[in-house]
Amino acid sequence: MAEPVDWRADGIPRSARFDDIYHSESGAPAQARHVFLGGCGLPAAWAEAPQWRILETGFGFGLNFLTTWQAWRRDPQRPRLLHFVSIEAFPVSRDDLLRAAQAYPDLLPQAVQLASQWHGLLPGFHRLWFDAGQVLLTLCIGDVQPMLRAQRFEADSLFLDGFSPQRNPAMWSADTLKAVSRFARRGTRVATWTIARAVCDALAQCGFQLTRAPGMPPKRDCLQGVFEPTWEVRRRGPEAAPLAAGRCAVVGAGLAGAAVAASLARRGWQVEVLDAAQRPASGASSLPAGLLAPHVSPDDALLSRLTRAGIRATWQQLEQWLAEGSDWRASGVLERRTDGDDRLPPGWSAAGPNESWRADPDRLLAAGLPAASAALWHARAGWVRPARLVDAWLARPGITLRMGCRVARIEAGGTGAPRWVLRDADGRSLAEADRVVVAAGFESRALAPEYPLQPVRGQVESGRMTDGLGLPEAPVNGDGHLIADVPGPEGPGWFVGATFDRDSTDAAPRSADTAFNRERLARLLPETAARLDGQFATGATRTWTGVRCASADRRPLVGPLGPGTADGVWLCTALGSRGLSFAALCAELLAAQWHGEPLPLPAKLAAALGTERAWRESEAF
Repeated sequence: MAEPVDWRADGIPRSARFDDIYHSESGAPAQARHVFLGGCGLPAAWAEAPQWRILETGFGFGLNFLTTWQAWRRDPQRPRLLHFVSIEAFPVSRDDLLRAAQAYPDLLPQAVQLASQWHGLLPGFHRLWFDAGQVLLTLCIGDVQPMLRAQRFEADSLFLDGFSPQRNPAMWSADTLKAVSRFARRGTRVATWTIARAVCDALAQCGFQLTRAPGMPPKRDCLQGVFEPTWEVRRRGPEAAPLAAGRCAVVGAGLAGAAVAASLARRGWQVEVLDAAQRPASGASSLPAGLLAPHVSPDDALLSRLTRAGIRATWQQLEQWLAEGSDWRASGVLERRTDGDDRLPPGWSAAGPNESWRADPDRLLAAGLPAASAALWHARAGWVRPARLVDAWLARPGITLRMGCRVARIEAGGTGAPRWVLRDADGRSLAEADRVVVAAGFESRALAPEYPLQPVRGQVESGRMTDGLGLPEAPVNGDGHLIADVPGPEGPGWFVGATFDRDSTDAAPRSADTAFNRERLARLLPETAARLDGQFATGATRTWTGVRCASADRRPLVGPLGPGTADGVWLCTALGSRGLSFAALCAELLAAQWHGEPLPLPAKLAAALGTERAWRESEAF
């Protein structure tokens, strides 16, 4: 549930939990500009930087973020990318978020954008996307110290905010401030409104050189500082230095490759995408329509958390680049479960921050299912035409597409530029680049033979929507799936499938698989299967086949191709049957690791997608 807020008669919000006000009576934007932006030398300090990374320790109503975003928008010398990472243990409601912003009309339009993404705020990380992905807010929902341990990056500015040290001592403890200092590099500036002696002492012990500055009334003073320890700073583990944008070659023009190309181009890279086919999205990404739906488990397992993060990442870009209703539809998805298996994590309900819950009888009846059926309703789900998303990503500025180019090998080009040369089977040079990303689905095996990448063939049946067919409006999945009323060049259609045939690359349709898809549909939606029997019987249906790529543990692979290639050749593949859920997330993870940016996932979840785990697996084969 959202954190309750008490509103005073003068419009100042107050926390009953901490018996303290959320911001100064002088106004939150004024405090943000004077204490935090001014204390960190912004916006002058970020002038013409490729990116700027801010860590804040208390999000509250987001007014520091909104004020910083506004300053970024108004600055002609702003950095290409603004990262704002904020920790909040007790998020307020969307309504209270907007109510707080209504006092500041110049911030309200941006607050409305923030409120539109203020959903699904379960514990963990949530990456919010603004201004075509140039402003990225990473909300870390949870207690401050665990959230700090889960994130990794070097901050350019530190905003120490939150309720007063007397009211919320854990936020200002020596341990918390020590954890914050691990995000600082030499020159990182820190700012806060409090001059409490314990806070000053703890920051000084961590290596900050501090000064008092005039405060924002009613505060007489505020605190500013810079990280300049008198000792040599040692970090745990060798962190790669952030890259400057250069030239990158991406092998593969499907969902994975297009997402990587778009993420890197947004950061200033010149990206060349090469693919052996004659057009983009010719492999598994040519699926006419696919489902975007989360995995849900009673213990909120790893895959469940990964798919939630992936769907949020994809959803934002669907809204940004595609036409809702024709390229994709935010319809929600009904997931039918086996009897008695509609379990959810404790406390999940339609009234909570979660976006999946038990389907109600009306929704089941609308799908032609008994009211007592075990099923879940996924509100943040729908269908997507993958090729449209691929085309939109590849159309971003800075991307060059080259089809009919099969890369046979990648060679080091020496110590200078170019670092890497991509060659065809005859040894001809196809491209030269500073960095390379292999994202060619199961065909990545040719360039990454040491990985146990598995081809997985899938077959889908489709047909035309006809008058009176009466198929469910929302997609239904479970043991198989149905997607209905998808617009197409010949009119709206329906899709049923898909098979999952391991170790098969056969693209020819199989009548046995058609029969298998029909049998599964009959179990999933008996009434719908009966309505479609006529089209199958008269041969009015069509068949699509494609080959996906899966890893040994069914999770994507994102990271260096192998030991010794961290500075040059990377892999982004094995999205399996969840390419729509994982492509954008994996691309942003790769870009974050290259540029020293805040992670879009907690560190342990990011590691669960790393290629390092597969190096160990491949040694066992």
